Amino acid sequence: MRFRAAFRVCQSRNRAPLLLQPQASRSFSQLPLNTERPSFGIAFDIDGVVLRGRVPIGGSPQALRRLYGDSGALKVPFLFLTNGGGIPESRRAIELSELLGVHILPSQVVHGHSPFKTLLKRFENELIIATGKGEPALVMSEYGFKKVLSLDEYASYFEDIDPVSQYKMWTTNQESSNGSGPKNLVPRYNVTSDRVKAAFVVSDPVDWGRDIQVLCDILRSGGLPGHKNAQQPPLYFAADDLEYQAAFPSERLGMGAFRIALESVFNRIHCNALEYVSFGKPNPFVFKNAEVILRQLQSSSNDNVVNNGDVGSNPFKTIYMIGDNPLVDIKGARQAGHPWFSILTRTGVFRGKDNHTEFPADLVVDTVEEAVDYILKEESTS
Repeated sequence: MRFRAAFRVCQSRNRAPLLLQPQASRSFSQLPLNTERPSFGIAFDIDGVVLRGRVPIGGSPQALRRLYGDSGALKVPFLFLTNGGGIPESRRAIELSELLGVHILPSQVVHGHSPFKTLLKRFENELIIATGKGEPALVMSEYGFKKVLSLDEYASYFEDIDPVSQYKMWTTNQESSNGSGPKNLVPRYNVTSDRVKAAFVVSDPVDWGRDIQVLCDILRSGGLPGHKNAQQPPLYFAADDLEYQAAFPSERLGMGAFRIALESVFNRIHCNALEYVSFGKPNPFVFKNAEVILRQLQSSSNDNVVNNGDVGSNPFKTIYMIGDNPLVDIKGARQAGHPWFSILTRTGVFRGKDNHTEFPADLVVDTVEEAVDYILKEESTS
């Protein structure tokens, strides 16, 4: 197979990265590991690393199969750490299992919006709005939020809130399936008097113009569109990627681009600057949370019983972050520090010959298959 240079970078953050000579790749045979319970874990980005659209890339199915035993049980703890989302983690696990040919558990899927679970205590019984592609309201409902509406549904209760809606020819799946338009819907909550207590951008919005308009209405009115200005309710973004690699050859604008657009408009029409919180990579919280999940998977990979919170006794020597975006995957792993080790692939956002200048990875390879080959060889001899 074709093999381009794989550069190893010195782990010291206090001096310039050191590029070593490339080494030839060995065949992808199973390599023995030193310990019964692995002292390492792996976090995979999805888009641009293991999939492009819905198509596996970079030898990802073969690479992932090496992380399971002959019986099909998980041998090496790994998870998918992605800023994508829009559907429940359980459904994404099923999709990944079908596309990649291995059994993925819901606990192995960490979406950009997964940390929204931590806000349940604060907003469980409050009216909240969720927007983005897929089923954002379903995602939040499965996290336990009791009063959640999609922005699609919420906007439908306010006549003329979107002044160009009559020129939009598309319909939502909900409208198509039940044969009724928004004006036939009966509000589940009193949206004219109940203030929206928080807005969540769960995934990449579909109708940017409408969403920016309605979010500005909600945020500058204190949660009651059409009313005078009031204190802004909290706004949360699942991620802040400016671009990401999808099925199209060049990168697509991500949630970070939408955030920039919303912030620019809001700050021009409101006296106070937009306040928001962004989750997702490279947020250090995301990497710390991933480490906890990997420790639980580490326990289950040994005895098939997930450790219920007692994860401190088996710390990892190394956690490998395999990603394609230096500004998101590599930056996040570098900021997280020990035990994270960053590996940058050339199958997505990054296509450079050498390492990234601003956020150099610990290792640069062509594909995820080469990354896993390196990891298993490194761990079998360490």
